[in-house]
Amino acid sequence: MPTTRARFHESATLIPVAQHLEAVLAAVRGSARPAGVVEQVRLADAAGRTLATDVDAVLASPPFDNAAMDGFAVRWADVASASPAEPATLTVVGDHAAGSADPASARPLGAGEAARIMTGAQVPAGADTVVPVERTDRGEDADGPGGVHRVRVFSAPDRGRHIRRAGEDLRVGDPLLEAGTLLGPRQVAGAATAGHASLPVVRMPRVSVVATGSELTEPGETLAPGGIPDSNSLLLAGLVREAGCAVVEIVRMPDDADVLRAWISEREPCDAIVFTGGVSIGAYDVVRRVLGELGTVDFVRVAMQPGSPQAFGFLADGSAVFGLPGNPVAAAAAFEVFVRPALLAMQGRREVQRRRVRAGLVTGWDSPRGRLQLMPVSFVAAQDADGAGPEPLVRPATRGGAASHLSGGLAGADGFAIVPEAVERVEPGGLVDVLVLP
Repeated sequence: MPTTRARFHESATLIPVAQHLEAVLAAVRGSARPAGVVEQVRLADAAGRTLATDVDAVLASPPFDNAAMDGFAVRWADVASASPAEPATLTVVGDHAAGSADPASARPLGAGEAARIMTGAQVPAGADTVVPVERTDRGEDADGPGGVHRVRVFSAPDRGRHIRRAGEDLRVGDPLLEAGTLLGPRQVAGAATAGHASLPVVRMPRVSVVATGSELTEPGETLAPGGIPDSNSLLLAGLVREAGCAVVEIVRMPDDADVLRAWISEREPCDAIVFTGGVSIGAYDVVRRVLGELGTVDFVRVAMQPGSPQAFGFLADGSAVFGLPGNPVAAAAAFEVFVRPALLAMQGRREVQRRRVRAGLVTGWDSPRGRLQLMPVSFVAAQDADGAGPEPLVRPATRGGAASHLSGGLAGADGFAIVPEAVERVEPGGLVDVLVLP
């Protein structure tokens, strides 16, 4: 684990967003924590986890030839010439329901015989076609009580129709899922179909969230003069969990260097710490002061707005450290751009970026030249805007645009519009990429 000074250096020059992200990802991918630790979990607990290794099918799907429709399993040669005027009459020698263990199912059909069969039931040996029940008289004729049942077939499907063949979906050994896949309901169901009862997953990263600031108070409490509710710890803890990690501690602490030093020495073991606040150059920015003493956490200014002040590095035990600004919109934007991709990379995730869409602008706004701007935006209905095109439409989610303190408006954001560094203004009717939030 890195214990020497990282590749991040204080500079008056703003570091490009892509450069900082590349360095962060390279550093966490070079760590064995926690992607090197694999756990086997049952399928019921696998959703939301990251697959650790490639997984192949160990069971064919379907595992046997089975009926695709309710009807009668037959030998096609016996019904090929059937017509309403001259139906084919067959002797019914068995009933096959899905999941049944009827001993008759082991008996091959002979010439002139049929077996009643339900959707999903195993096709008896000797049968090569299933005739849908709608093409028959339902096989209700019998030669008296206890007599022989017969079915009349009025028309035949093509040879081989209405049978799901064993292995037509998956054969044993077929690739199923790749390492780094985020497991969701469809992937878990596919694993069950392919014969798995459990899956190897990457251990969830353990993350501590620390909000610093003497002004922070418990949400809902009466505010003292100069106090504000602590929203950042809740915001970041939720984002950490949404990134597939376990939150081991949520800490709120004052701007006190001794308190921070004590917490660092006594904290719960974790893979990463996300600090918010105290990373800039103010007199009370204790995160910068305390972590800067260690020599393995660097503080930089990134060419983005909001969220320029950033910190990244490692503690002596290998825990990754992320330092984000204290203003809520800046913290949220920086988490999306740097921390979330890093946490996903720690898990070996194949895709570490949020989905992006191209969207039309309902209103315009200014953007600082030389900085990548992330504007909180909301999607709007086409009927609410003029000149709606094929793209979705967005407008700023906050009254004050991308100002970093507007956490109330952030609650209504559906994403962040990404305005390139060279653009000083976006105009109504223009297009912009939007990083889509869940």
